[in-house]
Amino acid sequence: MDAKNIWFIGTGQFAAFCLEGLRKYDIPVSKIITGLPTRSGRNNRENPSAVELKANELDLSVTRTGKLSENQELIHELENVKPEIIFVIDFGQIIREPFLSYMCLNIHPSLLPEYRGAAPIQRGLLDGKNYAGVSVFRLVQAMDAGDILTQAKIPVDENTYASDLYVKLSDLGCKIASEALRSELTFTPQDENNAIYAGKLDKNEFALSFSMSAEKFCNTVRALDMSGGAYVLVNGKRLKLWRATLRKDINASSPGKILNLDNTPVISCYDFCVELAEVQSEGKKKTSGAEWSRGARLKIGDLL
Repeated sequence: MDAKNIWFIGTGQFAAFCLEGLRKYDIPVSKIITGLPTRSGRNNRENPSAVELKANELDLSVTRTGKLSENQELIHELENVKPEIIFVIDFGQIIREPFLSYMCLNIHPSLLPEYRGAAPIQRGLLDGKNYAGVSVFRLVQAMDAGDILTQAKIPVDENTYASDLYVKLSDLGCKIASEALRSELTFTPQDENNAIYAGKLDKNEFALSFSMSAEKFCNTVRALDMSGGAYVLVNGKRLKLWRATLRKDINASSPGKILNLDNTPVISCYDFCVELAEVQSEGKKKTSGAEWSRGARLKIGDLL
């Protein structure tokens, strides 16, 4: 790697995985910038960003910032140091000048111009795509619209969850970024006619019903396992759904009817059935579907 001065700007979990991946593929990062901690709980406890936690784990120093475009100290350092490359990943802020005057690269977990925006992994799984991908591209003012340096694609099956893709695509993105940076940089413009937007998740998308299709039910569970988890109401209380399997081999009945309890509970949707492998009742820890069904004293034929 010829570049000696590389900055990293990121906040979220995908960025944290990428920070680790860049190190794995020998891309040296000289400065790490992340967002301010959030606060929660009665004691207003400070919660550092995922990137800061990963940096601490890797024994790397980190600089916190509020609104980047108003951080005069960082802007002064930027203009004095003049980094050769700035990786901006999962940061949650719009990057403006003077940062955009530098080589700002983003690792985005989609095959751009597909799924520009905040939730590309989740939207792809919600749409039932049988593939996923990652793009390394140059930042411009428009969202995720810059020229592409390199891309890669992987298959997705019904056992692939968002958590799997966070790990796989961050690692793959760092790998292809490392390979591209070791050769002459060549960028390809995106085709605006094929742009698809991956908007933020709406809270209503987390609520499931056994009246929906079994495939959509399972796709949603797979898509939301890194976003707090989908849920279904059982006796008026939320049951979080962490793992669910589509069962086309069992004929559907009335939506919500328990059809099998031999091992993991199998429940009818309107067209096919779903097997609830891992769940979480309100105020309790995650557990297997089998253990939950025993604790809830469910019986075959019960309606949820």
